[in-house]
Amino acid sequence: MSRYVVARIEASPGEEALLTTLIEALAQDVRSEAGNRRFEVYAETAAPGRLTILEEYADEAAFAAHLQMPHTRAFNEKLKGIARDGASEVIDLTPIAE
Repeated sequence: MSRYVVARIEASPGEEALLTTLIEALAQDVRSEAGNRRFEVYAETAAPGRLTILEEYADEAAFAAHLQMPHTRAFNEKLKGIARDGASEVIDLTPIAE
């Protein structure tokens, strides 16, 4: 069964451009993961500096592998210095109507 996640990140003031650069690089890496089915990044229109990421993985094991990837770990470490809360907010989703 697929694993669906939404992640939200808000840049600290002055860190918006760096966050954008980092998430663009991460997106390329994540999309090359064997179990990744979707990694779409959106800027929130009403909240400059806030990004929403829609993610889908083949299953729980693929998501767990994603979290252990060097590029994911490095990105999360960098968020500590540039994200408003020091990390992304991760929301697990359960499909209702596909």
